Amino acid sequence: MSWQTFPKIELHLHHEGAAPPDLIRRLAKEKSINLSGVFAEDGSYGFDDFTRFLRVYEAATSVLKTPEDYARLTTAILENGAEQGVIYTETFLSPDFCGGGDLGAWREYLEAIREAAAAVERAHGIVMRGIVTCIRHFGPYTARQTARCAADTAGDWIVGFGMGGDESMGKQGDFAWSFDCAREAGLKLTTHAGEFAGPDSIRQALDDLRVERIGHGVRAIEDAAIVKRLAETGVVLEVCPGSNVALGLYPDLRAHPIAKLRQAGVKVTVSTDDPPFFRTSMKQEYAGLEQAFDWTPEDFAALNRTALDAAFCDAKTKKRLEGKLKARTKL
Repeated sequence: MSWQTFPKIELHLHHEGAAPPDLIRRLAKEKSINLSGVFAEDGSYGFDDFTRFLRVYEAATSVLKTPEDYARLTTAILENGAEQGVIYTETFLSPDFCGGGDLGAWREYLEAIREAAAAVERAHGIVMRGIVTCIRHFGPYTARQTARCAADTAGDWIVGFGMGGDESMGKQGDFAWSFDCAREAGLKLTTHAGEFAGPDSIRQALDDLRVERIGHGVRAIEDAAIVKRLAETGVVLEVCPGSNVALGLYPDLRAHPIAKLRQAGVKVTVSTDDPPFFRTSMKQEYAGLEQAFDWTPEDFAALNRTALDAAFCDAKTKKRLEGKLKARTKL
């Protein structure tokens, strides 16, 4: 059996970062918003480093101004995911973008997103759940407001809390209050670490935020003690190989540490991060890993088993997903 026919589980996807460029251009035209400098000549998003990526990302996000815009975005994301064979995706959502951090507005945006997700699930079978995400470079105080929004909407659809943004701003522990608030609300926890910041950022995330998963985490490979700790504790890495190569962390997939981390006993999963920005997809990620590391269908089946176990959704949803995986793979 080929991995190409596998149903896939994705745990690290930024909602706005998954916006197709055509949708963003269409929304910008409808709203008469000037997005000069956002797109490359071929129509894709244009940037050459992580700082520029963040600026382009936030500029593109600026056209998403209403719950209806987010409903259209959600539909596009999930239809694209279904074409890639994705059966379950966890998406990072920020109330800072969806309603400006206001709880009432956030609820309206969330309702629109959920309704769109439910419609696509009925049509294509793909399931989405949300992880509320604070933005690191917006600072700890804003993160507290985001955490309150997360806590007030925690439940069967909002299942987690995390943090993204510029890793050079502050330390993981600066945001401990927000993560404690989310934990008390019953949310599972993840945070970006070990991407542009080194392995010590992973140590901070484990010690100060007590997360269950790490977004990226690939620079753990630079510290044997961190690798051992991840393997022994079972903390899962949400690895996005194509993103890491596109942003210059590694020159190509063969130089990427995902295989070494896995061989060392670290639990890894595979996701696309911001797929149209990095010109990738789940099928492309799998194809690249097969070519770079000679991974077999059994390897990809194991990756999906790990992702299923690490998913933040409830047991009933996991059971449904497990049935789909077992029907199509040798799990």
